[in-house]
Amino acid sequence: MSTAISPKSKASEPEIDPDLRAVKPQSLMRRLFRSTGSYILVLDVLLIIAFGFASNNFVFWSAQNVQALLINGTEALLLALGLAMLLGAGAFDLSIGSNLVLSSVLGASTIKALAGAPDAAGNYPNLGVAIALGAVVCVATGVVYGIVNGILIAYFDINSLIATLGTMGVGTGVALVITQGGDITGVPIPLQEHFGLASFLSIPYPTMIAVVAAIALFLLLRFTRYGMRTLALGSERTSAERAGIRVKPQLVSLAAIAGGLCGIAGFIDISRYGSTAEAGHVQDPLVAITAVVIGGTLIEGGRVSIIGVIWGTVLAVVLQTGLIIIGVPSFYQLIAVGLVLIIAVGIDRYRVRHRGDR
Repeated sequence: MSTAISPKSKASEPEIDPDLRAVKPQSLMRRLFRSTGSYILVLDVLLIIAFGFASNNFVFWSAQNVQALLINGTEALLLALGLAMLLGAGAFDLSIGSNLVLSSVLGASTIKALAGAPDAAGNYPNLGVAIALGAVVCVATGVVYGIVNGILIAYFDINSLIATLGTMGVGTGVALVITQGGDITGVPIPLQEHFGLASFLSIPYPTMIAVVAAIALFLLLRFTRYGMRTLALGSERTSAERAGIRVKPQLVSLAAIAGGLCGIAGFIDISRYGSTAEAGHVQDPLVAITAVVIGGTLIEGGRVSIIGVIWGTVLAVVLQTGLIIIGVPSFYQLIAVGLVLIIAVGIDRYRVRHRGDR
């Protein structure tokens, strides 16, 4: 049985603006391009197309160069991921390149010392143990380095830029003292053949490790309390303390994660070159910062885009490699990457002033 509504009841109902009854659904394109990472992905594609046409015989698109891009981006991505985690909590790390170098030096020294002398066939008596312990030393060195950074920042209340600038000098100096200013060479070739330069379905093994790390950190930030606390520190540290978050241990653990990723990158470095490359990581902080900031992570903290970090790393690596292939001198490459960083920071400042997009 239907019930009639009296005119009185109709009149008593408040009038509702039809435009406010529901939020209009956004178009697919609008949803796709809400994040900075989407724009960076488009820019990556445009640069890849441009460098392909600009290179001789389209060598930029060759399978060999694509593999080189992947392996070049692996270490950069690992460093950028660690930096992004710290930036999410409002901290910074300028010592990532130094951490990588020191980790690789200690790891290479361990591998050489334990592998033993090769026989006539080139077989090393203790190769498996040497490589396993070398990897452990690399990661452990990176973690300890990161913990030192975290303690200086959290417990001694030293500005993260100053603290990591200081440890950068110390770490680089210690590495140079150990190697007497040179590189450690003669790392067993099987490490290169079976890991550093090896691939599965044309994807280098080291790149797979970096992708797994990116997925793990994405899940950590998105679906765990640890990720929520990390972003809370970057958003408002005082409020995070009042909410019961243990700020200092959280910062130290984040620095340890960043350091561990540097250690992994250090092991990949020696497995790729068969030696340390102390002079080859001067630009690592610049590339990592560029990748992180241009990918959508806020310098102030409170917002991290792991997907944006990936596309930002691709941008930095494609830009560097592309300029080399088309014959641009190295000092122009520095200018290009530096300009990209300045533009990225400018965009970051704009986002901070217009918090509505957060």
